Amino acid sequence: MELKVLALVLAGGEGTRLYPLTKERAKPAVPFGGKYRIVDFVLSNLVNSGIYSIYVVVQFRSQSLLQHLSDGWQFGSLLKNDFIVPVPAQMRSEGKDWYRGTADAIHQNINLIEQSAPNVVAVFGADHIYRMNIREMIEFHEQKRAHITVAAIPTDKKYAKEFGVIETTRGGRIIGFHEKKADAPTLPDDPGKVYASMGNYIFSTDMLLKLVEEDQEDKNSSHDFGRDILPKAIGRAEMFAYDFMTNKIPGEPEDKLPYWRDVGTLDAYFEANMDIRAINPALNLFNRKWPLRTAGYSDPPAKFAFDEADRRGQALDSVIAGGTIISGGVIRNSVVGRHVYVHAQAELDNCIVFDYCDIGRKARLRNCILEKNVRIPEGATIGYDLDADRKAGYFVTDDGLVVVEGKRTPVELTTMML
Repeated sequence: MELKVLALVLAGGEGTRLYPLTKERAKPAVPFGGKYRIVDFVLSNLVNSGIYSIYVVVQFRSQSLLQHLSDGWQFGSLLKNDFIVPVPAQMRSEGKDWYRGTADAIHQNINLIEQSAPNVVAVFGADHIYRMNIREMIEFHEQKRAHITVAAIPTDKKYAKEFGVIETTRGGRIIGFHEKKADAPTLPDDPGKVYASMGNYIFSTDMLLKLVEEDQEDKNSSHDFGRDILPKAIGRAEMFAYDFMTNKIPGEPEDKLPYWRDVGTLDAYFEANMDIRAINPALNLFNRKWPLRTAGYSDPPAKFAFDEADRRGQALDSVIAGGTIISGGVIRNSVVGRHVYVHAQAELDNCIVFDYCDIGRKARLRNCILEKNVRIPEGATIGYDLDADRKAGYFVTDDGLVVVEGKRTPVELTTMML
């Protein structure tokens, strides 16, 4: 008998470390790769894995995310059966609160689980960039006859203080959780690595319902899976770590390593975008057997105009989305979104450009992220003098990445695409 799987995608993260990109949108709604959103990765992984019953749990600054879901995921032609439905906080807690933690988000929607009556529940985050065949994780869960399976990725032990670390036996049974501790236990077979939790879980339905109900009664709980639910389940539930590095994606070479990036900071987010424009990208967006799905846009093709010595429209080692016009400008090592206009003799080097930006004539930009609707004036130079960029009011990271925010008029606010 085929298992009935229900997925709950936790897409309510504030993403404070991605500010100012999360100033007006939730982290899962942040653009990625020219035409996608971060949430598209988890949703594509689920749909590609044959899991079509999906609730998306939203909270902070959710309008942009809701618009994106409705543009292609919620009512598009991708799914013939089942559903992808956004779910705001239901205020079911005693104090009628917003979601107080990941476990509380599940508890406030416990009626959805009970109504669906699945065999297993996949509780996945929406904050990371990765490709994953989730069916393989579910098969592992069933083979181990587990109550709980936690996706884990081997990580150099020097990063243990940045992650929730899973302690396991040689057979993968979980015997401990260590939250961001530099001295967390290493892998039984590799003293140089730790198991970092990816924040993705498979639960047997009965065990999930039991644990979240019990957690609600604990007045000292922060109602979080990593901090509260899972540590308390040790010794009470059959719990295993699933090694993400064993995961295989259809259409990818056998020797290709699985891809996962925690894009919790602006610099990590920037590096993940740069990964897709490499000659042999670590993150392959061109695999037809495992497509990265998104909202459907009726964009015209990208256009490159002029072939003259002083104005030649070209893009080198870059990714360019639909509707963009490179009118005599030069783009290098960059990721450019939809409906961007690059004027003659403008230069972009190592940049990420969101939708509907306009890059003025002879402008020079380096190591920049341009928010949606940014207008760069003629002759402007950004990313070459960081002190001057700070004085100009741009957001500059410690690693020298410059974020240029869009200055929107009331008319632009009413007409912009979220």
